[in-house]
Amino acid sequence: MDILIVDGYNMIGAWPELVQLKQKDLAAARDRLIEILAEYQGFTGFKVIIVFDAYGVKGIEKRYRQHRVEVIYTKLEETADERIEKLANELNSRTTQIYVATSDFTEQWAIFGQGALRISARELLEEVADTDRRIEKRVEKTQEKAPLRKIDLSQDLTEIFEKWRRGKK
Repeated sequence: MDILIVDGYNMIGAWPELVQLKQKDLAAARDRLIEILAEYQGFTGFKVIIVFDAYGVKGIEKRYRQHRVEVIYTKLEETADERIEKLANELNSRTTQIYVATSDFTEQWAIFGQGALRISARELLEEVADTDRRIEKRVEKTQEKAPLRKIDLSQDLTEIFEKWRRGKK
């Protein structure tokens, strides 16, 4: 199994769409990141975990699922980096490959030392964009293959059936 652990605020601070959204509404930027990564998860099969610092969220640690993505808010005194390191250590096994998305250079080296692979914010953004293009192509192919009708009928028969459907003789 492949697991992608994402430093949420790091992505929000690096992806142009989310930077603009953050200036107006931080919660909307978080929600948009979750939506984007939910699509990514659905297409790639990665399990996605997004970690946010307690910054901007009052209260204690919070963990929930949104759009099948696991979302974690750290404890008040815990950084996202600390939680990500703990998660990478806990989830690491012979059958699991951990990827960590962050542009924090120090965090990248700490994670790399634990056997996880790192992805920068820019690299993940490019990967997400590539995945979006692949999804669009797959949808286009599906639409091209889909027949308009299940049975190919002549125009005369089509008109007759249409009249019957509408109750006309």
